[in-house]
Amino acid sequence: MARIASEAGVSKNTVSLALRGDRQVTTATRERIEKIADELGYRRNPLMSHLMAVLRQQSPVSYRCNLALVNAHRDQQAFTSHHTVPAYVDGCTRRAKTRGYRFDEFWVHDQALNGARLDRIMRTRGIRGLIINGLFHDQQLPENYRAIWDQYPAVVTGVRTTDPALPFACVDHHEAIFDAMENVRRLGYRRPGLVLLERVDNLVNGRLSAAFKVSQASMDADDVVPVFTFGGDDIPRLATFRKWMEDHQPDVILTLHPNVRDWLGAMDLKSPEDGGLVALELHRDCADWAGMDQHNDIAGEAAVDMVTTLMQTNEFGSNVAPRGTLIGATWVEGSTVRPQTA
Repeated sequence: MARIASEAGVSKNTVSLALRGDRQVTTATRERIEKIADELGYRRNPLMSHLMAVLRQQSPVSYRCNLALVNAHRDQQAFTSHHTVPAYVDGCTRRAKTRGYRFDEFWVHDQALNGARLDRIMRTRGIRGLIINGLFHDQQLPENYRAIWDQYPAVVTGVRTTDPALPFACVDHHEAIFDAMENVRRLGYRRPGLVLLERVDNLVNGRLSAAFKVSQASMDADDVVPVFTFGGDDIPRLATFRKWMEDHQPDVILTLHPNVRDWLGAMDLKSPEDGGLVALELHRDCADWAGMDQHNDIAGEAAVDMVTTLMQTNEFGSNVAPRGTLIGATWVEGSTVRPQTA
């Protein structure tokens, strides 16, 4: 290992990290070290590697520095009161602790805070990177914080940003829809429908509705149900939803919005008796539903991994090709669907 380090011009610790695929080492450096190791005929001892991994897990993690956990939601209490944001926060906090980092929390809509003041606070507290949670209303961050995004490594969870275009960690929206469709069809549903708040689909660049339409391509044309979208944060006129139901007769509804169950109730319809309901993101407001666990806590963990790597490689600012980590969702059985008979 010492010879590999000498050839590569790095420390033995860097060689050790690179050869076990640690993200603290850049891809270019890791590939260069792996090439040198291969040329020198280096082979890892699997038993020793396993032993060292166990020892590292059992060793106490030393404190490194602070990170900023930024609440970009309009609700100042979103880290605890929102139905999905706390999962991201839990994952971030859990992974930061194992890596020896601590979080200081900030709210971007705080009237007493702006980019210049946050920069001073971060420098004073030794904060070297940021993770942004709760950006669920648009894909842009406040202009008066631009100096922060340009000077510090930052990663966004849940969505992709366009201004600035930052690295992100979120669920694979396409795959979540595909898996949900596969499972409802496995249960025998023939006419799945999708109900979405238009703003939410726009927030993910139409990936939800696009994946749904691609999934419908393999269905009989008579079973294809158009997407029902509605605007604003309020319940749409019940008559509009009722007409969509009567015109297209979906036998199962995929949605991100738990209040769809209330809309059905207003029509004297129940799930699963009168049709299935599938949550595209399971959380406390639809805990008994069948649907997709988006593993938002794992997205939070991935965000910590990403930002610490950016810190070590001194990368920051907006990027024309921001890196992304996509998290797979998992189907969970629930009371709102049931197998269909012929």
